[in-house]
Amino acid sequence: MKIQLALDRMTIPEAIETVKEAEHYIDLIEVGTSLIKEFGVDSISEIKKEFPLKPVLADMKTFDNAAYEFTIAFDAGADMATVMGAAPLVTIETCLQVAEEKRKEVMIDLLNVTPEQMKRLLTYQSAVFCEHVSKDEQESGSKTKQNKGRLPVDRLALAGGIAFSSLPLAADKDPEIIIVGSAITKAENIQEAAKQIYTALQTIKTGENV
Repeated sequence: MKIQLALDRMTIPEAIETVKEAEHYIDLIEVGTSLIKEFGVDSISEIKKEFPLKPVLADMKTFDNAAYEFTIAFDAGADMATVMGAAPLVTIETCLQVAEEKRKEVMIDLLNVTPEQMKRLLTYQSAVFCEHVSKDEQESGSKTKQNKGRLPVDRLALAGGIAFSSLPLAADKDPEIIIVGSAITKAENIQEAAKQIYTALQTIKTGENV
């Protein structure tokens, strides 16, 4: 299980400093949608330039104009980008095609995906599938219906309010990637928070209690 650090609602310099503090305890860097919307793809290129050895995901949340959006994300240095699972299938397939051509990867965000659409998405086995509780749902206190079991996919990511206390529940699904945002980025001591989550995840992997 890998830890992906989600960077949102901050400036590019703040994002870089946050990664510097946490980088020894994370595996992937996510340039969040808010950074991309506020600062453009420069947010991707600047972070990749600072951390060339860390895989960078651009959280594009593409819903349309797939070839253009994925091309600019990958050309800016992203190693992976997100497309919304609720998008038209032609959009998702275009994202997968662009990624294949550029030897990059695709994450499909499953936010608000219908059961019917999910059946179609499961054919795209090269993608990472991300179960996601949205920020608005987290802040409003509403609950998204979660899959009780593990999705029948090879590559699973989990996102949405994951913190130290919820790591065991997340790890039960044996995801490839656990996405952590504010539990690290808003911590008083970013390095210590990242270390705590990393250590807890290592402990879970070895079958011990957290």
